Amino acid sequence: MNVLTSITVLGFLIFFHEMGHFLAAILQGIYVDGFSIGFGPSIIKKKYRNITYSLRAFPLGGFVSFPDEDQKGISSNDPNLLKNRPLPHKVIVISAGVFANLLLAYAILIFNVTSVGIPYDPDPGILVLAIQPDKAAFQAGLKPGDKILKINGTKLKAGDEAVNQLVNEIQKSSDKSIEITLERENSQTKLNLIPENIDGKGTIGAQLQPNIRKETYKTKNIFELFQFTNKEFSSLLIKTIDGYKGLVTNFSSTAQQLSGPVKIVEIGAQLSEQGGAGILLFAALISINLAVLNSLPLPLLDGGQLIFTLIEGIRGRPIPEKIQIAVTQSSFLLLVGLSVVLIIRDTSQLLIIQRLLHQ
Repeated sequence: MNVLTSITVLGFLIFFHEMGHFLAAILQGIYVDGFSIGFGPSIIKKKYRNITYSLRAFPLGGFVSFPDEDQKGISSNDPNLLKNRPLPHKVIVISAGVFANLLLAYAILIFNVTSVGIPYDPDPGILVLAIQPDKAAFQAGLKPGDKILKINGTKLKAGDEAVNQLVNEIQKSSDKSIEITLERENSQTKLNLIPENIDGKGTIGAQLQPNIRKETYKTKNIFELFQFTNKEFSSLLIKTIDGYKGLVTNFSSTAQQLSGPVKIVEIGAQLSEQGGAGILLFAALISINLAVLNSLPLPLLDGGQLIFTLIEGIRGRPIPEKIQIAVTQSSFLLLVGLSVVLIIRDTSQLLIIQRLLHQ
């Protein structure tokens, strides 16, 4: 059920993204001839007012299609064809999906704060969320739910400062033993970690977060509501952008943390176990990720289409079709190849975890 919930959330977020493109075109009077959720063969198809709506076999994706002058009854000079519209109109249509996901993420965070409340300031220490199999944290005996209180005898601070404190110590201690003091089931114990050396920096293969209490409090006024939401939204957006920047500046290290569709569904399933608040957090996180991902300058994504459109506006004529096809095909192969690698890797990790749990 948790896996089904996370897949449903993913499908809804993609639907909302494509709806942004769709509404941006329709509200400007631009012709649209198709709205599809997913890829592959159609499972459900319905034509209404010259627009074909379809649900396809693989729901993790979608697209809005536009007619061209080759279709019956449409003149090549028709001002309502997307290609004949002024540059600002095209930019609005292309950018609308990204803005739709950002707007949705912000609305989700607003709703989450209103219904669940604001968490109290974090306590000292760090909470372990997840452990990668066969990595340093796993080999040392660290478990999800552990609270790390000290490192090499030094007490950790609170919040992001504590995370940075621990991460910095781990990164400079590659292949060296470090002692951590942790709390597990209301008792304290000590473990020795030996961070693995990757590109000259230590890593332990664990997902960490500030030691946040489960209790929350209701917002006192609308100012506090928007102040906290703005802080959370900005933090998630900046961290997501930094993560994608790391693919360029530090690919080998960042790629190990990159998650594919299988891992994303697994994370969603874990968060959905926390109830409505976990599902909302997952939806906000993925919605922001979809916005940033689609902003990347790859031809198959909104960012790439926007670059093509801006170049066309500067040149006064479209980019030669041969160049567009070559660049698009290269982008397609890159995205498909990366997706296949991530799916294989994430599936393998899940199988390893399941085997370990049943030993």
